[in-house]
Parts: sequence; structure tokens; C-alpha cells
Amino acid sequence: MTTPTIALFAKYPRAGEAKTRLAPLLGDAGAAQVHRMLVERTLATMRQSGLPFAVHYTGAASADFSAWLGDDVPLVEQGTGDLGARLARVEAPAILLGADIPGLSARHLRAAARALEDAPVAIGPATDGGYYLLGFTRPVPALWSDMAWGTDAVLGETLRRLDEHGIAYRLLEELGDCDRPDDLAQWPELLP
Repeated sequence: MTTPTIALFAKYPRAGEAKTRLAPLLGDAGAAQVHRMLVERTLATMRQSGLPFAVHYTGAASADFSAWLGDDVPLVEQGTGDLGARLARVEAPAILLGADIPGLSARHLRAAARALEDAPVAIGPATDGGYYLLGFTRPVPALWSDMAWGTDAVLGETLRRLDEHGIAYRLLEELGDCDRPDDLAQWPELLP
């Protein structure tokens, strides 16, 4: 099997546009700063994994992302549409990843790549009922449309669709994400 490429989906850390659910506690600038730290932390983790990667960006021009993350970071524009439409553009084999999992380590990413040697799909469940990682070795179009993104139903619906289509999968270690003010209690080092 070809080694999967990690596709990190990242928004530019502009105040009022990033991590807005944290804004009631931190303000717009503080929430954007947390997002900035999470993206940078996730990028360092991807580098440590040894797997190929690219940042799928939105919210600013590629030059702004290069200035922020470095000229050596491969960049791919996310394009338009809802999250499902943007995820559907990533070519297999890939590991889709968000930047809101402070506990993510290179070990988790390597475990996902190993799981894809045994099954066409690998899923890292998040404690909020979604997933923090989804790897696939072939296209999985059934997973992208009419999904209630950002809700606690995403993981269950994803597993239901995989079962319905007879697609085998491996579940990885569950991790917590950092989306809401209460989540920051676990990650005080992220507080600006």
C-alpha cells in the first residue's frame, strides 16, 4: 500500500473567525491565538510522525499560510462548500485531521497508518461524538454528504454508513478535542 498523506484542515487564525466557540471565555483574539497554537502543535506532531503531509488551508491566501507555517509546508486550498465537500476533495490514500486535538501525538498518526494496512478505513473517535482523524485507502463518498458536521452524531453516522456499505474499518484510541470553554480545563497551557 502507498503511504497515506496526512491532510491537516486548518483555518487562518484571524480574530472572530477561528475557534469562535471559545470566544465567550477568551475573546475573539484569545480564541484565534488558541487556534494558532493548536495548528502549530499539530504541524510539529505531523513532522515527528515521519509521514507525508499537506495543510489544506482556508481563510487567507497561501502566502499568508507560508509566512505563518513556513515555506517548506505543502499547501492545498480547501475550496468551497461545506466540510463534507471539502473533505471529499482529498485523494486516497489519506489521513484527514483537524487541529483541535491537543493530545494528538506522532504515535497516533503512525497507528492510523498501520491500521490502514489492515482495513480501508481508520477512525480516531473524539470524546464529543465526532472523530479527530479519518484515514482511507480508497474513496469513501458515502461519508461526505448530508452529514451533521459539528454534532455528537458524526461518529455514529459514519460507522453506520461504513457498515451499510460493507466497508471494514479500525477504531483507534479515543482522544478529547478542544472546541468549547470547558475543554480548556484539560489543557491550561493553551490559555493565552
